[in-house]
Amino acid sequence: MNYVFFDLETQNLFQDVGGRENIEKLRVACGVTWSIQTNDFSVYWEKDVPALIEELKSATKVIGFNLRGFDYRVLQPYAPETRFASLPTLDLLFDLHKILGFCISLDSVASASLGLTKTADGVQSVEWFRAGEFDKVAEYCKADVDITRRVYEFGRDHGHIFYKSKLGSKLKVDVKWK
Repeated sequence: MNYVFFDLETQNLFQDVGGRENIEKLRVACGVTWSIQTNDFSVYWEKDVPALIEELKSATKVIGFNLRGFDYRVLQPYAPETRFASLPTLDLLFDLHKILGFCISLDSVASASLGLTKTADGVQSVEWFRAGEFDKVAEYCKADVDITRRVYEFGRDHGHIFYKSKLGSKLKVDVKWK
């Protein structure tokens, strides 16, 4: 079994491409995976996207946060023939949205469940990319993949995760991530 945890960062912001309806125009800056099989991270830059897609296709399951609504859509122009929706995927945000009826952030789940917060955000990542600070982009993306993996493991092991409400309360939601 090879579960692959995945996240990517982009070269552009929504305002650069005409809004959220143009996610496919954001372009990959960096993609990071963490594989159960290798017990390690792999970093992919835009030129490496074909290898990234091959790793995703070979996974028993791809796990991430907002893969269906964001990451797969950013990847689509690089592989128009690939049906990302058909990849065996556990999208934690998609799953939580089905249960709760609304979206929550990875930071909300990570801070409430693990006591961890994200190291930066997508806007900062784009700024680093544009400034040529590629190591910072890769480290931020690795940190997000690691947090996603740890949130998944917490939910898998406990049968629930926690998240913070808009008012700051810590709330519990049952999950089935076995």
